[in-house]
Amino acid sequence: MTNLFDSGVINDMPQRYRANFINSLSGYKSANLIGTCDANRHTNLAIVTSVFHVGANPPLMGMIMRPHTVTRDTLGNIKEQGYYTINAVPVSMYMQAHQTSARYNPEQSEFDQCGFTPCWQEGFAAPFVKESPMRVGLRVEDTQRIDANQTELVIGRIEQVWLDSNVIEDDGTVDISQLSLACVSGLDTYHKANPLAKMAYAKPDKAPSQIKLFNTDQ
Repeated sequence: MTNLFDSGVINDMPQRYRANFINSLSGYKSANLIGTCDANRHTNLAIVTSVFHVGANPPLMGMIMRPHTVTRDTLGNIKEQGYYTINAVPVSMYMQAHQTSARYNPEQSEFDQCGFTPCWQEGFAAPFVKESPMRVGLRVEDTQRIDANQTELVIGRIEQVWLDSNVIEDDGTVDISQLSLACVSGLDTYHKANPLAKMAYAKPDKAPSQIKLFNTDQ
């Protein structure tokens, strides 16, 4: 049975209940660890599920950061240094990744506290996560304050990608199903996603067509 939850009902929900409810509506989201550092190369690591594609030419990715009403080391480092990394979370380390959301003291690095290894690459001013099978290094292209809720949109230009070339298909698609990556629903529920099918380019005069059908019995 489908029920109506209008704005009045939503506004009357208890705060945490409403946060869980609204966060669940966007479905499955990628689980990513954002690697940053300050001017002294003191590292910081935070899980973020609001990463999304912005454009391919130039290559841009965006993410939404929570309001800077309290100290946000990740956002502060991004604005100060201009560089950050997005590291996909492997299924085998979802618990450690979730732990990075704990409020550690500024002098404590989540890399150390949560069992991840910082990986520095020549010519790039932010740490990657060694354990991640898909690592993206970005330079800040733009930041914008969203007036509706005081969150911040961070748009980064992709400068480095570290990835096993064997998972890149002939057409350039990265077959992330081979990387065993975690995804998230709501605020704290982790999943392992399995692919259904790869579809042909949709045209109005042709019926939907599958290029590749995956084994769903996993």
